[in-house]
Amino acid sequence: MEPEVKEHEETSPMTSPVNNNHSIESTITYSSLSEDLVFVDNEVVEKLTEGLISHYLPDLQHSKMALQELTQNQVILLDTLEQEITKFRECNSLLDINALFTEAKYYHNKLVNIRKEMMMLHEKTTKLKKRALKLQQQKHKEALEREQQREKELERERQLIAKPAKRT
Repeated sequence: MEPEVKEHEETSPMTSPVNNNHSIESTITYSSLSEDLVFVDNEVVEKLTEGLISHYLPDLQHSKMALQELTQNQVILLDTLEQEITKFRECNSLLDINALFTEAKYYHNKLVNIRKEMMMLHEKTTKLKKRALKLQQQKHKEALEREQQREKELERERQLIAKPAKRT
């Protein structure tokens, strides 16, 4: 452990202005004897404290103001970022809504086409039913006419068949 050399600008209990050469030796001796005990004048402490504060305080205050400004700017940036995120979400929701409308339009057109096709099929089935009914009526009419024709032919044949004469 090396002895510590301390120089004081003001007088301390160990040094005096008369004994300046002696003071360095006594400070070394005092320092090596009791490193934990240091006697310092309160006035010196106050002046050193004031000097230290006056030296660093303007820079610290400037740094504090700069940090406050940065914090405010950061808050503003966070708010702006949040607003932009909200805008992007709205844009995405608009895109989703547009996609839904496009899909709805597609299915609406599909339903309209199906409805047209069903109406066309209904018309065709109605025409086919009418035609089938007409054909059925025509066949029934033809069947009746054939039946009547056959009955007429049978009646004619009966009339043509020789009848035995009645004996009187």
